[in-house]
Amino acid sequence: MAEPTVFGGAIQFLQRLGVYEIVLPFLLVFTIVFAILEKTRILGVEKIENKEYTKKNLNAIAAFVISFLVVASTTLVRAINTAVANVVLLLILVISFIMLVGIFYGTGEATLEKHPGWARFFIVIVFLAIVLIFLDALGWLQTVIGFILLSDQFDWVATVVLLAIILLFMWFVTKDSRPHPHEEKAKKEH
Repeated sequence: MAEPTVFGGAIQFLQRLGVYEIVLPFLLVFTIVFAILEKTRILGVEKIENKEYTKKNLNAIAAFVISFLVVASTTLVRAINTAVANVVLLLILVISFIMLVGIFYGTGEATLEKHPGWARFFIVIVFLAIVLIFLDALGWLQTVIGFILLSDQFDWVATVVLLAIILLFMWFVTKDSRPHPHEEKAKKEH
């Protein structure tokens, strides 16, 4: 087993200290509950010189108690840690997708109407690549590929393909071929 690095040792120390299981979930829940109580003013307001101020002391105590109750439940803490980690992973994947799609756009407004079909095709490919990367990062890619390729029943695959073809056909038939008003203005100005 390799020796942990300096930062790796610091992370392990913080983990043994309980920062990830107690302190960070406590701070997260406290912040969210306190913000909601301040915004909704559920616990009331006090008037000072014709100005309304929230009762921060009551809001803070209520948020503090709720946060402690959440941290006392290991099930809730585990759920919070898993959910937040997955949300952050999804956020990183979305930002990666936006950066990769940004390659096809210059500066200015990014709309698909201004770009040819090949750019749209590459955007779809980038999206599929991001999905595959996400599945691989979660360790699900081999399972999904094995399920698709080694499954005895291909009925569901045929159903999905058929539905996709029907949806594409419906989109093709019902798409609006009329030019948009802002496109007509742009043609008149040039």
